[in-house]
Amino acid sequence: MKILGAFAAVTMLLAGTAQAAETVTITDIAGREVAVELPVERVILGEGRLIYGLATLDSEDPFQRVVGWRDDLKKADPQTYDIYAAKYPRIDDIPTFGGMKDGTFDIEQAISVNPDVVIMNLEAKSATEDGGFDEKLAAVGIPLVYIDFREAPMKNTDTSMKILGQLTGKEDRAAEFISFRTNSIKNVTDRIAKANPEKPQVFIERAAGYSDECCMSFGNENFGTMVEMAGGVNIAASIIPGTFGTINPEQVVASNPDQFVGTGASWEAYSPGGAWVGLGPDADMVEARRKLVGLMERPAFTGVKAVENGEVHAVWHQFYNSPYQFVVIEQMAKWFHPDLFADIDAEATFKELHERFLPLDYQPGYFISISDTATN
Repeated sequence: MKILGAFAAVTMLLAGTAQAAETVTITDIAGREVAVELPVERVILGEGRLIYGLATLDSEDPFQRVVGWRDDLKKADPQTYDIYAAKYPRIDDIPTFGGMKDGTFDIEQAISVNPDVVIMNLEAKSATEDGGFDEKLAAVGIPLVYIDFREAPMKNTDTSMKILGQLTGKEDRAAEFISFRTNSIKNVTDRIAKANPEKPQVFIERAAGYSDECCMSFGNENFGTMVEMAGGVNIAASIIPGTFGTINPEQVVASNPDQFVGTGASWEAYSPGGAWVGLGPDADMVEARRKLVGLMERPAFTGVKAVENGEVHAVWHQFYNSPYQFVVIEQMAKWFHPDLFADIDAEATFKELHERFLPLDYQPGYFISISDTATN
């Protein structure tokens, strides 16, 4: 009877587990219908920086589901990586994968960690299909889901967060984050629409100082759209047809922008000793300001209004590849229209995001202006 009782208990336990897991068809950002057993417990992140989104849902331990990821977070955002590693030291032991775009993603390695799903940024879709990785994953029963915080983030971030909520069983948490994000953006855009202020001409330089090339920028999405939402006119929108592109220095001079905003991060792993502005949590702001001043000595910026009037700023580059874009929209709105947004504090908004959704204490270092008296 004891054996029968134990068998019945195990049977009930297995039945409960079976009921907890449910195969659901998810429509991803690419419009693909993907059958996934939910909630997922073992995840491969095709890009390490996708942890920015996952961390807002799995706030107690953002890495509890991550069984593999690309190593870009450590290289592209070392400050954030180090802060996470100090709290969750096992992240150094998470297997790392190559990228789809450079053809180094290892299917056999992916199979070996037994993932419930592979989550990829939409940017990698063409390379994934060209390399046949999607078919290879499908052949071994590993679902592939695309989300997007980079190609068209102002269009796709809310849906991407909903998808992450579905995958993790954290739909309510995702909805709470989306509401926080939406209200922040609406506060800016509604005020701009009502006041209808004169909009400054803005040049936003992508990865300013990362290389000797000038000047990478954004077209009609990503930071380009964020500039418009913050009440500026993106001078590259009519020049760059897509999300990313380059305009030449002569075009910058001819446009004579009222405001300059560069994106920066600590890129020592990619561009040792480069002129980039090393923003991020707990950044050296004295050094960041020094580098920002140096960037304005390039020929493209000699004599333009933004430099002459001291309207030169830099922001953390990774806002372009995370669901946190609403924070930088607030900050740019305050730079572009200081009187209209005198009561807005982007630092306070980002701190609230950390307190409500992230397992880390907020550390400043995400914004710098040439007019700031920088301290550490």
